[in-house]
Amino acid sequence: MRIRVEVGDISRWEDEVIVVNLFEGVDHPGGATGAVDAALGHQISAMIASRDLSGAFKDVTGFPTFDRIPGNRVIVVGLGRREDFTLDRVREVSARAATKVRDMGLTTFATIVHGAGVGEIDLGDAAEAVVEGALLGLYRYDEHKTQPDGKRVEAMTIVNLEKARAGEIRDAVHRASVVGSSVNFARDLINAPSNVKTPRLLTEKIRAAAKEAGAKLTVYDEAQLKDLGFGALLGVARGSVEPPRLLVLEHAGGGRSKPVVLVGKGITFDSGGIALKPLEALGADPMWLMRYDMAGAAVALSAVLAAARLKLPVNAVAIAPVTENMPSGSAQKPGDIVRTFGGKTIEVLNTDAEGRLVLADALGFAKTFKPQATIDLATLTGAAKVALGRMASAMFADDASLRERLLRASEATAERVWEMPLWDDYDEQIKSDFADVKNTGGRSAGAVTAAKFLQRFVDGFPWAHLDIAGPAWIEAAPDSPKKAYLPTGASGYGVRLLVRLLRDWKSPG
Repeated sequence: MRIRVEVGDISRWEDEVIVVNLFEGVDHPGGATGAVDAALGHQISAMIASRDLSGAFKDVTGFPTFDRIPGNRVIVVGLGRREDFTLDRVREVSARAATKVRDMGLTTFATIVHGAGVGEIDLGDAAEAVVEGALLGLYRYDEHKTQPDGKRVEAMTIVNLEKARAGEIRDAVHRASVVGSSVNFARDLINAPSNVKTPRLLTEKIRAAAKEAGAKLTVYDEAQLKDLGFGALLGVARGSVEPPRLLVLEHAGGGRSKPVVLVGKGITFDSGGIALKPLEALGADPMWLMRYDMAGAAVALSAVLAAARLKLPVNAVAIAPVTENMPSGSAQKPGDIVRTFGGKTIEVLNTDAEGRLVLADALGFAKTFKPQATIDLATLTGAAKVALGRMASAMFADDASLRERLLRASEATAERVWEMPLWDDYDEQIKSDFADVKNTGGRSAGAVTAAKFLQRFVDGFPWAHLDIAGPAWIEAAPDSPKKAYLPTGASGYGVRLLVRLLRDWKSPG
């Protein structure tokens, strides 16, 4: 979608649709909505009085202008109660308005910056949220449909009266366009069926994206991984005919400073291996959903691609161990012991606890970059989803400064995190009689013991683990967040969080 910024009075703007807003409880709108109301002979005020317009949050009402103003139609989107108004609500109402335009079969619209007036939100922040909301809300994955419905919004114009602040809005639009398109790129990767994103095919998608963004991509194949000692990753890959890959994506924007390393689990399909996943009838997720098990890798890679496109003044590295986890005669067996990059050994009691195995190698490899901090993301445990549902990721952090950085980024983006314990008491559950550690501690505290397992491979630098099993996938179910910018399927959760973290990295931690 093309996005422009123009200076002018939106009531005089000529477009298929012009979008304004209304707080709940307002009888006579002011600002841009008031200007449109006056130009329409106070039609909006009359609709408020007749209760055809309420301003309720995400309520959208569209009507024709009958040539009383240059625009063909007006959409009024409800902002809800003023005391409940937040930056994330700007994203939501923007998404709601944009999808309404698309559903009407129209292709262009002009909008004001919701929340930047009486909403008292910073103009730049509000403009970013408007663009993010529209881009994220309009997203659909229809690559494999032979007859998509054809409804596409092609252009959005942001109209503001203040010429002196147009540059500020254009800068915000650029940032939000990069971030929004990066989230949607991650969504495309996650939504894609596993037959079109095998490790080798996924590598080529990232290679093309890295070239476009100006980032450096290094790819390690199975022979190189064997030479380097990636025994855990290779163990998981043994059951598949598809060879594994390790992707290392680098953005060099911070001079000689140490990098922030993002590590993402990249299981392009997870059958459970020899420990085949239980049937959906027994309460498990349907196995087709396991194409989303590489969401951590997609998010980490997309965040570094965004950092490169934004030319952020920070060094950032994404490390993605990519493989399938399949059953076969050559597959890893329960009870096997593997040696990781760095030399530590793992007893593999459950082949369906494979994500932590590939992350163990990747986290050990992250040390070679001497990072300022490392953050890993993974659709790691059903236990995290049981604990928090789909509303937040489980956050484990061993460093107070990194924890606070993540909390601030979460607050700014509304990609929620919730801190979980890393008490040493849990180490007892993953002690092995035959290796340095075993890869499962049983059902009790499953998300915590998984994090404690990963912690064994990160000594020497600040580290945080985000278990994104819940928020990575949105369903039409009561436990999924009902946000207008989160369509069913891959959410892209974590891209906005991590890009914000990298944007703010030089701020006090």
